[in-house]
Amino acid sequence: MAYANVADRDAIENEMPWDARDLPTTTYAMLSKTAQKHGSRKAVSFSLLSDPNSKCETLTWNELRDKTGQTANLFRSLGVGENDVVAYLLPNATETILTYLGGQVAGIVNPINPLLDAEQIAAILRETKAKVLVTLKAFPKADVAQKAAEAVRFAPNVKHVLEVDLLRHLSGLKKFIVPLIRPKNPADHDARVLDFNAELDKQPTELTFEDSKVDRVAAYFHTGGTTGMPKVVQHRYSGIIYNAWLGDRLLFTENDVQICPLPLFHVFATIVSLGASLGSGAQVVFPTPQGYRGEGVMDNFWKLIEKHKVTFMITVPTAMSALMQRKVDADISSLRLAFCGSAPLPLELYRRFEEAAGVTICEGYGLTEATCLVSINPPDGDKRVGSIGIPFPYTDVRIISPATGKDAGPDEIGEICISSPGVYGGKTYTEADKNADLFYPGTISDAQYLRTGDLGRKDPDGYLWITGRAKDLIIRGGHNIDPAEIEEALAGHEAVAFAGAIGQPDEYSGEVPCAFVELVDGATITSDELIAYAKEHIHERAAHPKHLEIMDELPKTAVGKIFKPDLRKNAITRIYNKALADTGAEVSVVLEDKKRGLVAHIAKTGDVSDEDIGKALNAFTIPWEVAE
Repeated sequence: MAYANVADRDAIENEMPWDARDLPTTTYAMLSKTAQKHGSRKAVSFSLLSDPNSKCETLTWNELRDKTGQTANLFRSLGVGENDVVAYLLPNATETILTYLGGQVAGIVNPINPLLDAEQIAAILRETKAKVLVTLKAFPKADVAQKAAEAVRFAPNVKHVLEVDLLRHLSGLKKFIVPLIRPKNPADHDARVLDFNAELDKQPTELTFEDSKVDRVAAYFHTGGTTGMPKVVQHRYSGIIYNAWLGDRLLFTENDVQICPLPLFHVFATIVSLGASLGSGAQVVFPTPQGYRGEGVMDNFWKLIEKHKVTFMITVPTAMSALMQRKVDADISSLRLAFCGSAPLPLELYRRFEEAAGVTICEGYGLTEATCLVSINPPDGDKRVGSIGIPFPYTDVRIISPATGKDAGPDEIGEICISSPGVYGGKTYTEADKNADLFYPGTISDAQYLRTGDLGRKDPDGYLWITGRAKDLIIRGGHNIDPAEIEEALAGHEAVAFAGAIGQPDEYSGEVPCAFVELVDGATITSDELIAYAKEHIHERAAHPKHLEIMDELPKTAVGKIFKPDLRKNAITRIYNKALADTGAEVSVVLEDKKRGLVAHIAKTGDVSDEDIGKALNAFTIPWEVAE
């Protein structure tokens, strides 16, 4: 059936309760079922290089099932049981897919972001008590092997390191050159080092152990930012299966082809994209180890769609903005849908992309803590640009007023709270104390509602709108950055009395870090000097402040807490006025709107038109309106 509105959603729910649906219990059971139905069809494809004519490795569903079985057997042979952890620190590759799937069949899989520093990686390995780490063998222009070796040195619980050599994905002259320039492989730790593919080949394709019979934790995903110690979220089979079922029921058939240039350490690529293919039989294409960041991917993107006859692209606003700088130079008539998430999508970018690519964009919402998917602008219905759509079937969303703890009315702002098969009530994080105050006690069927930390509203037609954040994260192009890490770094300077960090509007990344400081009495220092200091003391480049302003006094609440709404208004005014510099218009005031959050009011002078203002501001996500 079509999925166009809330009535369609309710009709699906009314077919039967979620628990009554005849669905596989485990990832391996789901993969086996899909292989049985679509065994000879293409399942996953990976290419090391972005050139459409370069070598591309493709596995059928039968081959993916067999190699997943081998991978799970390999992990079990290394002592991994159902409650043990297989971590991986890898860019995208066929081996990454096999580790993700095989890890959750044998035990609990733990994807780790290779952009984290070695100290953070080691902390995650210790927190999850990982027994096995799958990572890269040293490779030119990559520092993953070096980070992994240093991290394992400080995580003695890791007993085995399995190395993936990307050399096998090369062909021609490059295959002979890489061994000559390959960096020395580091191994300054006590873990046993083995070759992933050599060990894989020793294993049978059928499972050598009995698959899990009941629902259990199958994956750990870290979240909470690119700085500091990330929190570790627990995902059960039931949440993973739920996301796969949504992809099968609402989006894909076995005739679809996805292109997913997003990293396989993130839920968008694994739980949503790969999961939807596992449920439906659709093929999924992963171009280059770095995805959208890979060399030549943007320049060759439309040609890759033509080559693979892609019908559905997984994207984020930053990638869409970059693609709009390239001419559509291929036959992309097969492309029918784009699923955009991870950050708000500017209205002007939405319009330009749909016009240039001739593709429908479905903006959605999800979060790691809920095993991802929450809502979507319905594929067959009304797309309300700026909205995150309507909740998926079996996902109940409440807007709860932080002031009263009660449900807000239509168009009233409150905290977005979720109950769904993907929410692990009371046990979202591995650390028990992190779950304190994370849930509202349910009044609907005794469910527990996960507090997302996002502020939003629900309009009279059931569409959800995000208006701000109750929790203080900066989201830069989909990367979560904890402002406390920036503030703590700056507070370490002897000249700084107080520091406040926020996200300032950015045309490309949605928002970027911005800092405000108040100096101690008598101190003298420049903004440039403090930015240089911050860069030295903040490990993750994405968290470096793009702007730093020294104020006589930071705005504070009655109890002395830095009042960040005023800092956000300051940043919006500065950025928007810079964008408006050539128009004859300027920001008169930034006010809080009960439906839309912060809104910039624009004063016009001379003969400037609303269209001129729109051209200057529509690439940003903060709403604006002309002052009367």
